[in-house]
Amino acid sequence: MKLKVYADRMSQPSRAVLIFCKVNGIEFEEVRIDISKRQQLSPEYKEINPMGQVPAIVDGRFKLFESHAILIYLACVFPGVPDHWYPADLFRRAKINSVLDWHHSNLRRGAVTYVVNTVLGPVLGLRPDPQAAAEAEKLLSSSLSKIESIWLKGNGKFLLGGLQPSIADLSLACEIMQLELLDEKDRIRILGPHKKVQKQWVENTKTATSPRFDEVHNVLFKAKARHQEQRAKSGSSSNTNLPSKM
Repeated sequence: MKLKVYADRMSQPSRAVLIFCKVNGIEFEEVRIDISKRQQLSPEYKEINPMGQVPAIVDGRFKLFESHAILIYLACVFPGVPDHWYPADLFRRAKINSVLDWHHSNLRRGAVTYVVNTVLGPVLGLRPDPQAAAEAEKLLSSSLSKIESIWLKGNGKFLLGGLQPSIADLSLACEIMQLELLDEKDRIRILGPHKKVQKQWVENTKTATSPRFDEVHNVLFKAKARHQEQRAKSGSSSNTNLPSKM
């Protein structure tokens, strides 16, 4: 039976799994779970992932959720996946695992909380929390600094000094790409001080996974364009109600 990947491309972890499958020639069926319609909470989907989150996979009778676990499984089980994604060397694997563990409680926590409490909340029917957004921005900025000073230390093009990307590069880069949804001034304020992350490492990861990286992220670029258009309309509408200058 063909591998099934249950995903929503607006989800950072979903995109990482989809890109990995496409780049490595893994045959799969993409099953869309629309999180804006709460489809991840349906009883049918919870039979696959009782946590009610995306992504998840079904490989024959085997079900798995949590994106990092999925990426490790795919790298180990499917033939032909190059070793650099999740090396056989146990020392390299342990280092990659350390990045993935750090990711969840640092970069991901900061990025998700900030984006949800600024631009995505209203789309998902949630009320933004300015205080939560401010705290998340501090964690996000701190996480970006740590990526530069710890994970990107050295001369390698990728995390941990790698010359080729690992599953950690893909997972973290997809996380940072979610910041594309932000207003330009906010995105520049947050990412601007971290040139090594934005201008070098993320670009290297894009190039290494081209054209699949942009293909899977296209939904994000379209969402960004819609958001900008709505803001422009809202701004011009507000301007028509302003009194003219004397």
